[in-house]
Amino acid sequence: MADEEQTQSEIDDALEDDQVTVSSTSEEVNDGEASVSELQKQVETLKEALEDSQEQSLRAAAEMQNIRRRTDLELEKAHKFGNEKFVNDMLPVADNLERSIQAASADGVEIASVVEGIELTLKTLSDALGRHKVEAVSPEGEPFDPQVHQAMTMVENPDVEPNTVINVFQKGYTLNGRLVRPAMVVVAKAPANS
Repeated sequence: MADEEQTQSEIDDALEDDQVTVSSTSEEVNDGEASVSELQKQVETLKEALEDSQEQSLRAAAEMQNIRRRTDLELEKAHKFGNEKFVNDMLPVADNLERSIQAASADGVEIASVVEGIELTLKTLSDALGRHKVEAVSPEGEPFDPQVHQAMTMVENPDVEPNTVINVFQKGYTLNGRLVRPAMVVVAKAPANS
């Protein structure tokens, strides 16, 4: 009987061990199922975040394209209509020239009134150019500077220093300090010794 009790006791112990093993395996399976469901939730959350990021990226790309398109249109308008103010300043000059032509073609007009009209037109033009930072370069009496003057000819002149501008054929012009057209000038040279 002692053997039976011992065997029964061993069987009971073995059954308890199996139940503990089954119970711990069941807990591990439940923990594994919980981990899988948590991982699936994380995957879903990450998928949603990825979709949001992709959508934001597409919106940002579309916005950049719209900005680029708007900038191109504004730049095109600036090129097209950038001279509008200058043109508006030139229109009175054209009007004055037309009036001068009409006055010159009228019967019995004195030449003095035509000259006066042309002088007023020139003043209007000079004022308009000045408003747009266009300045005349008229270097008579100044030393010759090949950066802003174009020598048309050289003339011997004992009364002035050699390389001095003695006559201006055509004025030069600068725009905001940058040369647009050089002045065409006559330059003095030293007299040849005879």
